[in-house]
Amino acid sequence: MRKIAIYGKGGIGKSTTTQNTVAALAEMGKKVMVVGCDPKADSTRLLLGGLAQKTVLDTLREEGEDVELDDVLKPGYKNTLCTESGGPEPGVGCAGRGIITSINLLEQLGAYAETQQLDYTFYDVLGDVVCGGFAMPIREGKAQEIYIVCSGEMMAMYAANNICKGIVKFAEAGGVRLGGLICNSRKTDREDELIMELARKLGTQMIHFVPRHNDVQRAEINKKTVIEWNPQAEQADEYRKLARKIDENKMFVIPTPIAIEELEALLMEFGLAA
Repeated sequence: MRKIAIYGKGGIGKSTTTQNTVAALAEMGKKVMVVGCDPKADSTRLLLGGLAQKTVLDTLREEGEDVELDDVLKPGYKNTLCTESGGPEPGVGCAGRGIITSINLLEQLGAYAETQQLDYTFYDVLGDVVCGGFAMPIREGKAQEIYIVCSGEMMAMYAANNICKGIVKFAEAGGVRLGGLICNSRKTDREDELIMELARKLGTQMIHFVPRHNDVQRAEINKKTVIEWNPQAEQADEYRKLARKIDENKMFVIPTPIAIEELEALLMEFGLAA
């Protein structure tokens, strides 16, 4: 089983990218589990047809320790398995603790057991690796591969570089590696060239460029992934390409983060500061 974590700046499209990629892998016949690691609990909504899934933390709060796997793991599109860690009550506690509690519970309940016959587990994680809870998939070896969703916007690139620093910190101890950057386009100038150059400087690859298309929003309004909503859409094929590239990927590296001055120079070079 391959264990993959998707990181990136808040609002960059991690959850949308993850769910559409998972739908494509499921369409390929892969058995996939998605572990939502965002307190908003929106990492599995499209795979579940818009169902607001009861989170692990909410289930524990309401039912105590007497929890079974079916209580927190729901079947979604093409037999994907979906769970949401959730978060604490607003203004109380650390959201990162929810990830730790959830993953530990899933392990105890046998979610990762060979009997599940999983090909992939995807963790959809908040981009703030400064918090120990959000870094858990990296820190404790829960994920083997990291993919960073970014765009040609400065803060998205800054976050990607920062996440790479977190990967470096835990790479030797946990064995986690970076599999590449996923450019979720915002239609900035020369965006594909810019992210390819950023990837080169980080010692990795831009594994796929996902063009911006309104079909993504249309599908979300219909509470579905693009692949389920309109299998013939061009955007559905983009996610299929991304899924195949991840499935066939052999390039896993310890990244080489760059200084902020070098990142700013890169943006200047591509004319984005004009």
